[in-house]
Amino acid sequence: MLPETETARIATGAGAVLPGDLTVPEGARGAVAFAHGSGSSRHSPRNRAVAGVLRDAGLGTLLFDLLTEDEERTDAVTAAHRFDIPLLGRRLVAAVDWLAAHPSTAGLPIGLFGASTGAAAALVAAAQRPERVRAVVSRGGRPDLAGDALDRVDAPVLLIVGGEDREVLRLNEQAAARLAAPCAVHVVPGATHLFEEPGTLDQAAAAARDWFVRMSRETAPR
Repeated sequence: MLPETETARIATGAGAVLPGDLTVPEGARGAVAFAHGSGSSRHSPRNRAVAGVLRDAGLGTLLFDLLTEDEERTDAVTAAHRFDIPLLGRRLVAAVDWLAAHPSTAGLPIGLFGASTGAAAALVAAAQRPERVRAVVSRGGRPDLAGDALDRVDAPVLLIVGGEDREVLRLNEQAAARLAAPCAVHVVPGATHLFEEPGTLDQAAAAARDWFVRMSRETAPR
């Protein structure tokens, strides 16, 4: 039987309440929060495809919007928020704390999956919640935008990049060199930035699944 999806409402502590979708399989071994990139939302078909692969492996998933509807409208015109990594990082920290307190995910190891600028937000959140975040995966991300947070991340980090996304690959390799945490760069041959080529998103999802499953096996819940 498929697990039910629950509507989440994540209070950020600054007046904003962010909607999300939480799905937790029975006997879940961990939970993963998704941070999408600019111009996207919790309805991103790519993130939802990855989330389905993770749930099949026994991991709960939280897909939520990093911006309010008003902020999204403003950002669509001005791009004022999409590169505000401190803001996005705070929003993701709120989601991590929400998962840690929620009855169906409390005590589970938490992973973060970030795409595009969401990858930088994931690393910022991991640096701020080292006791809760046990693994980070970036897909086509901009970890370089995490800045000084790269030096403070303890959780193992997997950076998934398309082989044809050459500039982003270069930025990921530079970020990997800065990370003090265990880190691997996984290159998907033939993939461009959005992993739209046949089979490339499946490869990225499988790599993310394996990384998060290892998190759940190697780390006992606190």
